[in-house]
Order: sequence, then structure tokens, then C-alpha cells
Amino acid sequence: MRRRPVALAPFEAMEKGSPKNQQTRLCFLASLSAFFWILLLYFHFVVLGRSTTIEDSVPSPPFKLESPIVNVESIPARVTKEKPPVVKPVMNTAAEKVVAYPFMRALRTVENKSDPCGGRYIYVHNLPPRFNEDMLKECKSLSLWTNMCKFTSNEGLGPPLENVEGVFENTGWYATNQFAVDVIFNNRMKQYECLTNDSSIAAAIFVPFYAGFDIARYLWGYNISRRDAASLDLVDWLMKRPEWGIMGGKDHFLVAGRITWDFRRLTEEESDWGNKLLFLPAARNMSMLVVESSPWNANDFGIPYPTYFHPAKDEEVFVWQDRMRNLERKWLFSFAGAPRPGNPKSIRGQIIDQCKQSKVCKLLECDFGESKCHSPSSIMQMFQSSLFCLQPQGDSYTRRSAFDSMLAGCIPVFFHPGSAYTQYTWHLPKNYTTYSVFIPEDDIRKRNVSIKERLSQISPEQVKIMREAVINLIPRLIYADPRSKLETLRDAFDVAVDAVINKVTKLRRNIIQGRTEYDNFVEENSWKYDLLDEGQREVGAHEWDPFFSKPKDEQRDQSAEAAKNSWKNEQRDQS
Repeated sequence: MRRRPVALAPFEAMEKGSPKNQQTRLCFLASLSAFFWILLLYFHFVVLGRSTTIEDSVPSPPFKLESPIVNVESIPARVTKEKPPVVKPVMNTAAEKVVAYPFMRALRTVENKSDPCGGRYIYVHNLPPRFNEDMLKECKSLSLWTNMCKFTSNEGLGPPLENVEGVFENTGWYATNQFAVDVIFNNRMKQYECLTNDSSIAAAIFVPFYAGFDIARYLWGYNISRRDAASLDLVDWLMKRPEWGIMGGKDHFLVAGRITWDFRRLTEEESDWGNKLLFLPAARNMSMLVVESSPWNANDFGIPYPTYFHPAKDEEVFVWQDRMRNLERKWLFSFAGAPRPGNPKSIRGQIIDQCKQSKVCKLLECDFGESKCHSPSSIMQMFQSSLFCLQPQGDSYTRRSAFDSMLAGCIPVFFHPGSAYTQYTWHLPKNYTTYSVFIPEDDIRKRNVSIKERLSQISPEQVKIMREAVINLIPRLIYADPRSKLETLRDAFDVAVDAVINKVTKLRRNIIQGRTEYDNFVEENSWKYDLLDEGQREVGAHEWDPFFSKPKDEQRDQSAEAAKNSWKNEQRDQS
């Protein structure tokens, strides 16, 4: 049987076709080849080129702010004044333009949910030892009247306190100097869980300069050149570092365990007080954490004075809190302090008089050489036995005593908003009525209001609620032992670092969005901005305006005088 011929395939048929069909085939192959090469070139130059531009631009040389001497240095660190820093962006050449900022890599770490440190990394400058450790080696020169060597021991906590009278616990208590935050904070930073050697992923950059110790050496008997020397040297060193150029220093922060007025000399007169660190153009971009900040400036932030309690573990805090809850408090209110006869606006004399005349007030008067006033055991024992602790202004707005009293579970009574409410906005609730009592100074000075009657009007139930609020605040008001780490609690250090990171992160996002944090920002109203609720962008009239409304220079002059008096009182205490 003959097999039927197999039908020709289409391609064979085309080969056997006419010359016209062969020309059509050649055109088709040429078109296919051209399309392939066009697609390949597009993928190489456009797709791959765009990816390279975006990724490579993140660690590219830091952006420059336009007119850095004028715009960058004049914008306060807390907020931008009018416009965010103008970034020289990196853009690709494709139709879609993508802007990349030098801090984009740091912001992206927040998105990495598998990284517990995402968005929390801190880069610490490796400063020459003249800015920190060398000062500790010369600790005897840190104060004219106090041997700071013993207070810089134990990582800055000072010598352990003996619990002879049973006022403290057996561990975790130290004779800590109120101006030792520089070294305590730096040593706590060494234990921070999210340190990095890669500054490009850092959420903020820490400058371990002992600013408080530096100025303490030269406040008395030295000219302004000597007082300013280390600050100028520091700024010069920082501005030469590549990390500085990323944001012109706006992501940098440092700590000074003194009041802000020691760093705000107004003039070049030799008789003027302090140095000018916080008025240096570069320093105005950094955030400086101090135990008392200025209500009229935007580059300093208040953090708690150190207390005597530095727990090494959570359990020590819980035991102390429970003990403070269960104490019997026989005094309605108490006061530890001295009058200020040289200050006609001080209400301390009237407070002392009221306390002396009351059977429900305990007074620890400090002006007549009473050693108990400088005994941590005597002070804490008095606070532990009181329901309310009076905290008028000291030589300046603030007092360490406020934190000692809250550590003892005593409800603080403030007479000026600058003593706590506008100072420690990171660490204390905005609703100050939950944990404290506010009696305006003029109520005492002009109206002769009875403190006893005012406090007696608060019901026992409300007192209990307020005392519980104070006791719950204790962890965030103390500095844990730098040689250990609390497990679940966040101390004053943790709260401050989180606040700095949030501040820098918000600023970076505002720069990307081309917006400012506040509308019509006025630096002299800085104290008001920290009291705004989330989302509010503008301040107006405030009930506390009378406390801060005097001419700025007059206020600063008084504050500088207060700083000087503080040192005189330290001299008296040590004599």
C-alpha cells in the first residue's frame, strides 16, 4: 500500500514559496531583532540606571544648607523658624525624578520590623579625651569648694550611702552630686542597646562632651577666653566631621549637668557670667540637655536632676515604690531650704514663716549651718513623712529637691510654672494637676494665701490618687546604675534619648515634605510650644504669660545673677 504524502509544515511551505514571501520573512526577522535590542537598551539605561542612582545617592556626600553661616546656624534646634533646611537633592535623569536625602538610609531602618533597633540607632562621636576623660583625671579642679573626685566615682554615682537609719534600701543608693549628670548620662549611653559605628543609619548623634564639668572649672577667677576655649574647640572639631554636614548639626545632642544660664553669657564683658556655648551659631543647631532650660530659647531641653537612687534592676524600683505607698505620713506639708533675703521677689521667707506657725508643717531650715539639711538621710526622711512638699524657686527656677521629694512619694507643690511644668515636658505629664499642686507666687506674695488651708481642701481620696501618680512617675525620674540595665522599666535616660530621636525623626520627615513643625514660630515663646497637643501648630495667649512676659534681657540678667548666687550658696554649704 502506498503511504499518503505528509503535508508540508507552514515554514517549509514558505521556503518553497515565491521570492515575495522570502522578502516578507526577512522584514519580520529584522523587526524582531530591532525590538529585542531596544528592549535591552531600555532595561540597561533606564531601569538599572534609576535603581543605581537612588541607592547610591543615600550615602552620597552630605547635603549642604544654603548660606550655612546665616540660615543653618540661625535656625534653633527645637524647630525650624520659617523654612526647613534647603537640601541639594540627588535626582535621576529619567522622566520620574526621585529625590534622595543623606539621612534616608537612617529613616529606612524604621521600616525594618525584624530589627529591634530600627529607627533607634545612636552614633557616638569619639571625642579627643580633652573633652571628657581628661577632666575626670583632674577631678579636684572641677569645683572650687567641692572635691568632685568622690562624686565622679562609681560611674558618676558617687560613694554608696549607708542605710544606718533605715531610710533607704541596702543597695542602689549613692551620695550623688546634683551636677553629675554629664558623666552619669555618658556612662548610661555606653550601655545603650542600639549603638552603631555606622553614622549613616543613626537616628541621632551623641556628643560626649562634659560641658558642665568644663565650665565649672573656670567660673570663678578666669577670663572669658578661658571660659570659652573648650566650647570653641569642640565646635571646630565637630564641624570638620562628615557627620556634621548631614544636617548641619541638627541631629546632634549633648548633655550638661548644670543650669542653662551657665552657658548663656550675653556679652564679652569679663564680669559677665558663664561661657557662650549655647549662643555659638553651631551649638544653636544642636540639642543640649540641661537640668534647667531657658523658656525663651529653642536649643536646650530640661532633664531631671539626679537623685540618690540608682537601681540596678527592676525589682529594686518595685520594692521602693511599694514601700512609699505604705508609709504613714504625719505631716501635711514640709519644706527644706533657706530664705533668700537678698532677693525681694523670693517667697521663701513667707513660706518659712507659714511653716513655723503651723502644727502640720515640718521645716528643715538650711541657713544656719544645720548639718541635717545636707544629709540625704534627713532630707529623705522628712519627705517620706509628708503628704505635700513645698518647692518654691531656688536660686533659679528649679531645685533638685523637687525630684528627691517625688522619689519619696511626696506630692510636690510648685509656685512657678518654670520650676517643673515648662521644664521637664519629656518626663512629666502635661496635665500637672494629676501629680502636683500649683499655687501662684502672687497668692503668697500679695494675697497672703494660707498654704495649710489650700492643701487641706484636697480630699483624702484625691491625695491618695495624686500620690499614686507621683509614685508611678518614679522610674522615669531616676537614672539607673550605668553598670547595669533595667529589664522593663524606662529611666530618665531612656525617656530623654527617645525624645531626642523623635525630635530628629520628625525634623527629617518635615524636610522631606518641605514643611515646618510650627506656623509663625517665635523663639521667645519656646516654652509654649512644648505644651501644645499633638497636631497643634501655633501658639497663642497662655495663662502663664505673666510669669515669662518680662523683657527677655531683663529675665536673662536675673537668671545669670541666680546662677552666680547658686555658686555662692554652694560655697556656703561647703564652708
